[in-house]
Amino acid sequence: MNNYVTGKIIKELRENQNLTQSELGSIIGVSDKTISKWETGKGLPDISLIEPLSRALKVSVIELMNGEYIINQNKSSNMLKSKFSVCPICENIIHTMGENINSCCGINLPVLEAEAENDKHIINCELIENEYFVSVNHDMDKSHYISFIAYVTNDRCEIVKLYPEQNAEARFLKRGKGIIYIYCNKDGLIKKTLA
Repeated sequence: MNNYVTGKIIKELRENQNLTQSELGSIIGVSDKTISKWETGKGLPDISLIEPLSRALKVSVIELMNGEYIINQNKSSNMLKSKFSVCPICENIIHTMGENINSCCGINLPVLEAEAENDKHIINCELIENEYFVSVNHDMDKSHYISFIAYVTNDRCEIVKLYPEQNAEARFLKRGKGIIYIYCNKDGLIKKTLA
């Protein structure tokens, strides 16, 4: 990561927790003068103090290091508010609801913005008895392929991971209205809303 924790963010987070410099220092085992030096830019916390500092300030290490923290207002946890991130290095799929900061393989991942299906990526959804058979007419080779297909409803998110040597298709038990997402390794996240 390119950033290191700043005094400004330490002060802001400390004040948000209604802690004095002395109280924060006591929690992490340093003096109030040390906290004051950090907050005024006259020093930086040792790397060994980053984890205890993030716990005391009630943010993740990543949020503390980036100087950006998230207050999640999504109290209802509606799965239709799902957000996806995909690591470009290891292809790890991260699924969350609400605002978040994701990191994988040492890099911060953006939340993917889904586009509507298009001529290049048509999502076929066929109802067979009580299952959706979802397919995409897409080449599946090692350089260009559909990485996953997901079916998201109010209360569930099902993800089927795909690999270049298989067909771009999946089956999902019908659970009502929802959204089908596909992720193309070259063109990103594409969605189709089911009625």
